[in-house]
Amino acid sequence: MYYRPIGVLEEPVIESKPAYDGHIQTTKFQKFLLGMGSGILALTNPKRGDMVALMGESTGECSLKYMQSCMSNDPTGRRILADQPRINSATVDLDELAKLPEGTLGHEYIRFLNENGIHPDDRLPVEFVDDPSLAYVMTRYREIHDLVHLLCGMPTNMLGEVVVKVVEGLQTRLPMCVLGGLGGPIRLGPKHRNIYFTTHFPFAVQTGLKAKSFFNVYFEEEWETDLEELRNRLNIPKIPQTPKLKNVHKT
Repeated sequence: MYYRPIGVLEEPVIESKPAYDGHIQTTKFQKFLLGMGSGILALTNPKRGDMVALMGESTGECSLKYMQSCMSNDPTGRRILADQPRINSATVDLDELAKLPEGTLGHEYIRFLNENGIHPDDRLPVEFVDDPSLAYVMTRYREIHDLVHLLCGMPTNMLGEVVVKVVEGLQTRLPMCVLGGLGGPIRLGPKHRNIYFTTHFPFAVQTGLKAKSFFNVYFEEEWETDLEELRNRLNIPKIPQTPKLKNVHKT
């Protein structure tokens, strides 16, 4: 007769296939550890985009479901979820956007990318979100991030990033955005911190609460739209001026 040794529990190992290309399956405990570690690294060094992305994926399941629900309750959002459009060099002709008239969303988007030395293909792929539909919502968040900067008239320095994180935090409830919006001002220098709390923070809160959700904007259909017209349609308040100061970060 075969006896199982006391204290030894043998469970079958279930190997699950990736839910989508690049997907990495993790347990809730592993996600907790990833979220804690990446959150600490992201706060100490906000330039670690990989850690910011990892924190977003490992801590954002509830928020992604909220975003998905908001999109599902909006006609345009439903079309975006169904079509799953992408914004990268394989799906968008960036050269053609650059040829659009000045002032249009497409032309100003290319100008923004060039001025800040960024590219739509720079965004990291989603890996740790288990639900494929939620993985797309996270992908959409990443790919429209620069467009949110443009719509809010915010540069990509620390001041601009904090403002955008507040807007995104209010619209998405993603922990990484909320944390970035709350902790970001600590890293600002005195002059930028004063500017932030005087004009930019009120703008960010008003935009996050009253503007149309950016995730229900089919940007791919708006490239030829005048940027100011689009801002007005989305109910974005008057954008505060951002003076050019050298020391953006706290020293």
